[in-house]
Amino acid sequence: MVPAERNEEYYRALLEKRTEYEGVFYVGVKTTGVFCRPTCPARKPKFENCEFYETAQQALLASYRPCQRCRPLSHPNHVSEVVRQLVAAVEENPEKRWKEQDFKNLSVDESTARRQFKKRFDMTFVEYARARRMGLALKNIRSGQTIIDTQLSAGYESSSGFRDAFSRIMGAAPTLVENSKVLKASWIDTRLGPMIAIGDESALYLLEFVDRRGLEREVERLRQRTKSAIIPGVTEPIQSIESELTRYFDGKLTEFKTPVSLLGSPFQKSVWEQLMKIPPGETRSYSDIAAALGKPSAYRAVAQANGANQLAIMIPCHRVINSNGDLGGYGGGLTRKNWLLHHEKQGE
Repeated sequence: MVPAERNEEYYRALLEKRTEYEGVFYVGVKTTGVFCRPTCPARKPKFENCEFYETAQQALLASYRPCQRCRPLSHPNHVSEVVRQLVAAVEENPEKRWKEQDFKNLSVDESTARRQFKKRFDMTFVEYARARRMGLALKNIRSGQTIIDTQLSAGYESSSGFRDAFSRIMGAAPTLVENSKVLKASWIDTRLGPMIAIGDESALYLLEFVDRRGLEREVERLRQRTKSAIIPGVTEPIQSIESELTRYFDGKLTEFKTPVSLLGSPFQKSVWEQLMKIPPGETRSYSDIAAALGKPSAYRAVAQANGANQLAIMIPCHRVINSNGDLGGYGGGLTRKNWLLHHEKQGE
């Protein structure tokens, strides 16, 4: 979401249909479940029913679907037939995971779809479909509701699409988790975008940006390892990390105290423990971590363990860079990694 201080400016631009704000922001309308471009001709919502986003992907991950009147995913005055066809196909089956044969069935070239989506709104078609799918599954996590079916009527023909997406990602139909061992999941808004936190009453198990590639696989691994279903809700560790993240982003916290549960191999845990020893404002290379473990040739395994970290920011895998000084990789994206390193450097 955009910084709160810009909300009033963007709302005025929405009311006035100011064309110079095209591409600057998108608005999600809580009462309809759609997101729009600034110049949408539809009746304007009340300020308190608006949420503003810098990208279409952020709006999709917040569970909003594209408005059919202003078509925010299209270039003003033009959208290709390929893009139109694929967006419609996603809306027919939002929880679908797209494979090569699916494109062939629609007589669409997969590389063309990727290229046209990337050109139009800076994400590939697969990224778009993933964002829409995850947005459905995260919808009630974001709103904090525990009874899912009561919230499904706004904007959907039936509850089946959301229920299927929830079941596939979270591991159980929402009506079947009452007697299961459960973890609770909550949506946390941060300066770098929304995150999902999953934990029980004793510890936090996962903290990730909701647009991280592979998040569904991470949640599935967590569910299998803990033999748990995952439902929307809040626990004491989740409340704790939300408070700590606020102070971290305000530059008032450098060490997290929220209890965590590390689920990994002994080697992975040893790498993560080394990461937590890196002081804020400093970096280490993968080779440095391998050497600290007494295994100087294991830098590739260190990199893999670094990427398997499920507690973003708390276990500071963003502080590990390439030996030549390049940023290297980061599951949350290099823009976020660069921001985090700069933020921590300023707080030294």
